[in-house]
Amino acid sequence: MITLQVRSEAGTIEARAEHGVVWGSELASLDQSVFPMLGHLLPYADTVFNSRQVVTLLAEVPRLPPGVVTDEFARELMDLGQTVLDGPHLYLWFLGD
Repeated sequence: MITLQVRSEAGTIEARAEHGVVWGSELASLDQSVFPMLGHLLPYADTVFNSRQVVTLLAEVPRLPPGVVTDEFARELMDLGQTVLDGPHLYLWFLGD
């Protein structure tokens, strides 16, 4: 399960998602040329995006094929991504198991 958090530069958790996404073949097989941000996620490691990367990430979410992530996770991803864009020195963390 991959979960989401927004953290400050100091590492303080500012927000977190209630839903996670299960690592599966759909997520693992995303074409990195089409989904450069989501295509770099790993199931057992953390991935961190800064505000510039979040802009690209948020553009990817509406283009995801059905079944890659749940609607709940997609909504929370969009909301937390916007939180990063709205605040100074915030980062979006994908936390692998």
